[in-house]
Amino acid sequence: MTQQPITRRSFATGLSASVLAFTFIPNRAFGANERLNVAAIGVGGKGASDVTDAAAAGCNIVALCDVDEERAAKSFGKFPTARRYKDFRVMLEKQRDIDAVIVSTPDHTHAVAAVMAMKLGKHVYCQKPLAHSIHEARVMAQVAAETGVATQMGNQAHAGEPIRRAVEVIRAGIIGQVREAHVWSNRPIWPQGIARPAETPPAPATLDWDLWLGPAPQRPYHSAYVPFNWRGWWDFGTGALGDMGCHVMDMAYWALELGSPTSVAAESEGATEESLPNWSIITYEFPARGEQPPVKLVWYDGGKLPPNHLLDGEDPEINGTILVGDKGTMHFHRSRAKWVIKPASILDGFQPPPKSIPRVANEDVEWVTACKGGPAALSNFSVSGPFTEAVLLGNLAIRAGKQLTWNGEEMRATNAPEIDCFIRREYRKGWSL
Repeated sequence: MTQQPITRRSFATGLSASVLAFTFIPNRAFGANERLNVAAIGVGGKGASDVTDAAAAGCNIVALCDVDEERAAKSFGKFPTARRYKDFRVMLEKQRDIDAVIVSTPDHTHAVAAVMAMKLGKHVYCQKPLAHSIHEARVMAQVAAETGVATQMGNQAHAGEPIRRAVEVIRAGIIGQVREAHVWSNRPIWPQGIARPAETPPAPATLDWDLWLGPAPQRPYHSAYVPFNWRGWWDFGTGALGDMGCHVMDMAYWALELGSPTSVAAESEGATEESLPNWSIITYEFPARGEQPPVKLVWYDGGKLPPNHLLDGEDPEINGTILVGDKGTMHFHRSRAKWVIKPASILDGFQPPPKSIPRVANEDVEWVTACKGGPAALSNFSVSGPFTEAVLLGNLAIRAGKQLTWNGEEMRATNAPEIDCFIRREYRKGWSL
């Protein structure tokens, strides 16, 4: 972006105590051209592309772990020299040449895998949402800080030009002070609002169901949970918010430096004790931050959208963001660097700011560079941990059935002690952080 005024016709963006009681010893120092030895946990589905992307970023794939042999077969075939495991605990204890770990499992096993890896001195890339519970996200950020390992959450667009440029121009005041953010997604695209299946068929011979359950409560296998529809079940997934919130809410949360909300309220329909709702509208209230005013952020899913006067005839697409400032609005999409600003007149004479956020090739290269001693990835756990906490608060509001008053420092809803069990969930015997 050149240092020239933008016209209406040319706008385009170019737990406070330590959780560890040991001193961290770094893995090893890397030479400029030395390859990172990476192990991947969960290598079917999204994990298949994650491990492929890591290899493309120059990593040496030395171990692959998956509880489902059939689901993982393609990745096993693609990296034939990598050692294979079913249980990540065995892999991490046994294989000593691992420098870094990718966690691409269902949400309920993110934390136990990532924390074990970090405590063993391994750098960690973990898919979004960072964790299944708020307590897990807090612990993951604390362990990362204690160990000093390089971390990254897999909200890929955080590393891209569209979002980084949007953060810069919003902070430069293109639409003035922002007091509202509206974000939406077409999720869920899997069943929600349903009861637990009554049938108890045997698990496929290729799937270790006990390991798939991990820390979640014991229940019989059913195809309603795997390989994909686990997202709609409270014990395993975090629903539409968990799937897309860490993507779609990211720009607003980052640009406005939102931090922890003071209250969260949810409208929803169809939630059961077992499953998330068919749709939800969640309203977060964030306090003033320095000279920045309070912000109301509203999340919409399941076919719900912002009011028509905000969409103003624009195609809402399947995921999007509208920021409302005191000068106008920005209709943002994370996959492109050209957005709709209204009224168009506010672009006349706007002086675009210089680029102040580092640019990277992609999130994989950014993480690998950090693992080798370079700058921290910008979605590292010190950033993505608190962000994930804020996102997951929406699910707490759904489960509470009332507006929550939130104390982020103490990690509790001051008016709803009955939801403490969802903030910090109990693990099945044999599993711990």
